[in-house]
Amino acid sequence: MDFKTFKKSGHWPTLLGAFLYFDISFMIWVIIGSLGIFIAKDFNLDATTKGFLVAVPLLGGALLRLPMGMLADRIGSKKTALLGLALTTVPLLLGWFAAQTLPQLIVIGLFLGIAGSSFAVALPMASRWYPPEQQGLAMGIAGAGNSGTVIAAFFGPRLAEAFGWHAVFGFALIPLALVTVYFALFTKDSPNQPAPVGWSSYLALCKEPDALLFCLFYMITFGGFVGFASFLPIFFHDQYDVAKVMAGNITALCVFGGSFCRPIGGYMADRIGGVRALSSLYMGVALLLALGAILLPLPAMVILLFSIMMCLGMGNGAVFQLVPQRFKRQIGTISGLVGCAGGLGGFCLPLALGTLKDRTGSYGAGFFLFAMVCVVTLVVLRVVQSNWRKEWQTLEGRI
Repeated sequence: MDFKTFKKSGHWPTLLGAFLYFDISFMIWVIIGSLGIFIAKDFNLDATTKGFLVAVPLLGGALLRLPMGMLADRIGSKKTALLGLALTTVPLLLGWFAAQTLPQLIVIGLFLGIAGSSFAVALPMASRWYPPEQQGLAMGIAGAGNSGTVIAAFFGPRLAEAFGWHAVFGFALIPLALVTVYFALFTKDSPNQPAPVGWSSYLALCKEPDALLFCLFYMITFGGFVGFASFLPIFFHDQYDVAKVMAGNITALCVFGGSFCRPIGGYMADRIGGVRALSSLYMGVALLLALGAILLPLPAMVILLFSIMMCLGMGNGAVFQLVPQRFKRQIGTISGLVGCAGGLGGFCLPLALGTLKDRTGSYGAGFFLFAMVCVVTLVVLRVVQSNWRKEWQTLEGRI
């Protein structure tokens, strides 16, 4: 496959629209994480509560991805996306004009999960326009919308410093409106729409060992990416006493590496196979996390975390190079299920980092625990690899 062939395939305005929808939604989804330092100061939060607060939107997104995926199959991805964009205005307005207590902010965080559920709509919408041999790159481009975390990390602290953190929720309404207009005018659903599915389809998938394996793999790659993206401003501020805006700058740099490497991961998986790509990436993440557990000096830690986020971002692309090959007739359903698992992984990571910090006195314990989880996942992947090669012989893509 070359890029000229890819450019002639599918529907570029829809692929761009899927990217923009995912991008702005992702920015809004992690907005509390970008403001975490400011909020923590106002409410005098300990590390455990900080981790829980920035993790709540990730939990909300995980829980809503299944119903959003089902709705997209019933009424179409475009209508579902427009509904999601419209509903996302609600928590932004509440965050702007309310959020005076911690319980209120937690409720708002759960509703921000509406934005996080965009994954279950944007990726299948893009995927259905492209053949199996181009799935890795197409899904990678659409999935690169997780670069919205860069926008949140870079601009959120700056705006909060100048106008207060409540106002940042209001500012987010502007790009949300612009993306909604583009999406309404230029995107369209693929003619290859699947039949609507119900909860029974998800329950049936949960009985498929491969589906559960993809959930595990995505919990590590996407969960690690979004979990770190939400928690890194707090980590840099607490561990290295970095100023609020600078903590956002460093986080944006680290997140940038992961966001724009997702298409590279998909392309690499198309070239060498998703299993081989994932194996290399899991090994790299495990080694880097183990090194990070000793909490290196700030410059070295920034380079290390940038590298970790790059590997996790590429891992996201590699996972979704494999998913459409194994479940090409159930791409909407499996995307919702795997995306839900990824969100749950993202919820667990900040919570673990904050809790272990309070229990052990060091963020290093959380890094080491995540490294061990990556090692276990790598072993699982290598064990199932031989079976997959035998069972997937009829598929067009490479595993």
